[in-house]
Amino acid sequence: MNNAETPKATKQSVSPLYAGLMVRCPRCGKGPLLQSLLNLRESCSKCGLNYKFVDTGDGPAIFAIFILGFVVLGGALWVEFNFEPPLWVHGVLWGLVTPVLAIGLLRFLKAMLTALQYYHKAEEHRLSGD
Repeated sequence: MNNAETPKATKQSVSPLYAGLMVRCPRCGKGPLLQSLLNLRESCSKCGLNYKFVDTGDGPAIFAIFILGFVVLGGALWVEFNFEPPLWVHGVLWGLVTPVLAIGLLRFLKAMLTALQYYHKAEEHRLSGD
């Protein structure tokens, strides 16, 4: 790193992985990031970081679809080939497991992508003079 470059994150920021796993503020790591199951707060209750910069878009959902598809299909095939249960068992089992995994994974992915946006100072492109 040459002397003209600045570090990507402030000294106060926490690891994006920690912030994602704990679903906490990407700057202080203490304040909760989400106010309900999947809704983002307006700002951190501990350090006051405004979350207006956050724009994860459909990223968390796309990643979750790919990850869950692999895990649930693999699990369903494993259960089928090892135990050969009736079809209704698959319906009940995967009908309960899939939403629980999806919500947990979406919370983690949303927090992780938010922390990465903060860490890398990602924001909309602005022309010089804006």
